[in-house]
Amino acid sequence: MSEKATRSGWCGTRFGKPEIGARAEIRRVTQASDVVAFSAMTGDCNPLHFDQAAAARSVFGRLIVQGGVTSGLLNAIVAENLPGPGSVFLGVEWKFHKAVGIGEEIIARAEVLSVRDDKPICTLSTSVANSAGEICLSGTATTYTVALE
Repeated sequence: MSEKATRSGWCGTRFGKPEIGARAEIRRVTQASDVVAFSAMTGDCNPLHFDQAAAARSVFGRLIVQGGVTSGLLNAIVAENLPGPGSVFLGVEWKFHKAVGIGEEIIARAEVLSVRDDKPICTLSTSVANSAGEICLSGTATTYTVALE
């Protein structure tokens, strides 16, 4: 191992230092069970997630999943793919553009915008879109990756 690699803040991380421009994506079809599980965990029992009649009368016109279900796919990308195992969020700045309905396919994407050499920190462009390509969430996230090896 070179001296530079030994001094790198990314030494010992599972996937190593990501390259600027690296990308990852995952897909999921949302389910009513996602809403139930999120509600059990957080206590968010908003009628827009459970009451069909109230949701139908709302601006959304249907039952929607919690924003945490939508953004949760980005947690999975960070922890599993980019930067990978041992990674946590230091900060996020997200804007929710469009509600996600139950039974809707969503696609979460992340792209590396910047990477520090001295510490295992990077900034990602993040988004979640529906299958029609409409952006439901967009923004940035800063991550820290713990050395696990």
